[in-house]
Amino acid sequence: MISRGVVGWLKSHDVVSRHNTRRLVAPQDATVRLLVFLGTVIHRRTPDPNRRSARAQTAILKATRELIGEIGYDKMSIEGIAAAAGVGKQTIYRWWPSKAALVLDMWSPEVQQQLTFPNTGDLAADLKTQIISVIDLSNDPAFGPSFRALVAEAQHDEALASQLVERIFGPRIAAAKERLRAGQTEGQLAADIDLDLAIDLFYGGFYHRYLLRVAPLTHEHAEAVVDAVLAGIGGVPLTPPKRRRLVRARPAT
Repeated sequence: MISRGVVGWLKSHDVVSRHNTRRLVAPQDATVRLLVFLGTVIHRRTPDPNRRSARAQTAILKATRELIGEIGYDKMSIEGIAAAAGVGKQTIYRWWPSKAALVLDMWSPEVQQQLTFPNTGDLAADLKTQIISVIDLSNDPAFGPSFRALVAEAQHDEALASQLVERIFGPRIAAAKERLRAGQTEGQLAADIDLDLAIDLFYGGFYHRYLLRVAPLTHEHAEAVVDAVLAGIGGVPLTPPKRRRLVRARPAT
């Protein structure tokens, strides 16, 4: 049985139907209208903040990627990203404390996807493949300069430096160590080699050229470094290293 209070409420309120139309409830059909209300009327749902946040974050990351490609990291601003993403800048600051933190979040998935470490059973070949992948990503006109800027900002931003180590450099070092240990097990690398030192040698040449920009990053350079380091630390390559042609100075005439 329907109480008088409910009937009274129906007499004084309109109902929103599933077709988003409004109709006043007549007193004589209050019972019928109540059944319709209970069974078929769709209430307006409360917006899901999680879904809204996910959409906003996706739009912000997409806008960041596009602006880096268009105008570069240095000219890009939080205000510009917010305008391109259709959000307020406070929405961005709610999740990222700085432009650098936002760019790190934007690049992290791509770095993790592209810089996986292969294991084909040939240590020298796998090292070359991995370092060449790093070089190709670093030579990308959108990624290279912006990631270099992140490394520069990390020199005076401890939080950013920690995030770079935790999310980018640390996992890459761990993967390299795992591959070098496998090489030791397979007899392609001496068992008493200091792996931290070996990684410094393999990747030092890359960062020397990438950060200081003293010379171009090339596949040939990566292959030469791997061959030289393996020869120096007692590695046993399965594939013979490429011979580098020496250019001798001509005697003065």
